[in-house]
Amino acid sequence: MHKRIYNLIMAFVIVCLETIVVSYVWVVYYNTELPKAYYFWGHVFISVVYLCILLFASIMYGGLKVGSYRMLELLVSQIIATFLTNVLFYAMVCMLAYHFPTPLPLLIAMFVQCFMIAGWIFLATTVYRTLFPPLDVLLIYDGNHKDMFVEKVKTRRHQFEIKEMIHLSDDFDAMYAEIDKHEAVMLWDIETSARNRLHKYCYEKSKETYVMPKIMDIVQRGAVTLHFFDSPLMLTKSFPLEFEQMFVKRIFDIVFSLFLIMILSPVMLVTALVIKLYDRGPVLYKQIRCTIDNREFYIYKFRSMIVEAEKDGVARLASKNDDRITPVGRIIRKIRVDELPQLFNVLKGDMSFVGPRPERPQIIDKYKKVMPEFAYRTKVKAGITGYAQVYGKYNTLPYDKLKLDLFYIENFSVWLDLRLVILTIKTIFTLESTEGVSDGSLTAMEIPELSDNKDGH
Repeated sequence: MHKRIYNLIMAFVIVCLETIVVSYVWVVYYNTELPKAYYFWGHVFISVVYLCILLFASIMYGGLKVGSYRMLELLVSQIIATFLTNVLFYAMVCMLAYHFPTPLPLLIAMFVQCFMIAGWIFLATTVYRTLFPPLDVLLIYDGNHKDMFVEKVKTRRHQFEIKEMIHLSDDFDAMYAEIDKHEAVMLWDIETSARNRLHKYCYEKSKETYVMPKIMDIVQRGAVTLHFFDSPLMLTKSFPLEFEQMFVKRIFDIVFSLFLIMILSPVMLVTALVIKLYDRGPVLYKQIRCTIDNREFYIYKFRSMIVEAEKDGVARLASKNDDRITPVGRIIRKIRVDELPQLFNVLKGDMSFVGPRPERPQIIDKYKKVMPEFAYRTKVKAGITGYAQVYGKYNTLPYDKLKLDLFYIENFSVWLDLRLVILTIKTIFTLESTEGVSDGSLTAMEIPELSDNKDGH
């Protein structure tokens, strides 16, 4: 509760400070550009609108999550939120002024805001870590690759400190005694029946509990709750999307893809020209991928690798230092320009803007041999962006990507699609999301034994 109050106060401070800066620019500069100048209540209205948009964008990008994100993550998130808010504010000014006023005052304001954000993040985070030390965590683990999980937790050392790690055993009384000594518990890759016993005990003792979910846990999260007389039931639908949801999603895909094709056509023309001039090879690269119901289609991208990058016929993912990627390719991959031709795939109906990334048939077959649940991803259309692209990164393990994709499928809504499209902008500025797999890997699969089949799911 105290953490939440602190975060609310800090969020209020930075949003108000940023709004004051832009409000000053509005009153002193842009208000004089209007055919009819605004007065006091008009200024209040403009400031409130700006504050609301900034607050929405900041929450969306996580720029206000002091204590949860690292300082650099907070800085990038809040600057992106501020930039997009200022773009919308400038568009509003242009509509009110009936012409294009100089953006220079707003750019200066943005520069001031960035300094304020940096100072606020440093101060707010420093005070937070002084007031709220990291949680004392007990890790109970089973299965494989516990060390990989521990390394991930260490990247959040300001939030969690794993004080003790114990392997799952048959002596539940001993594990209960250990649980009593700590503030929080993490359960990593534990079979369902044992996990449920431990989770119930943690719940009874009011311990914060972090659980690695199984595939069916995520599927059940999307279930519809029913009341059959006096018995509650959970209904898992045969198809995750309703007809009206598919209709709205398709309309959104058509309208948005046409809009972006028109807006980004100059970028695509320049990219095509640069690729052609570099090595005289083909501009586009097409490849067979799988979409809904495992239907195959040709996906289009701007070519970022040398010609005949897979002349041996073996399907392999790009590695971190892949010498097949051209200098031009490295640039367009980092800023995601290579993905733009997929707008035509969306327009054709092979893909959607949001959905699981389409995989090659050969790679799907490899995954399914050790992870049959991988086929669940094709219950909806493949997408340009998605839950796994926003919250994972290029070399995230397939088992984890599958969980992220299933979370999207089972919790689909138009609002979730819009949210993921907006959050995709942030991934462009996140280098981790464009990393490749380890050198020499044919796929991103490094822990194939992590499949729910091992415990009866």
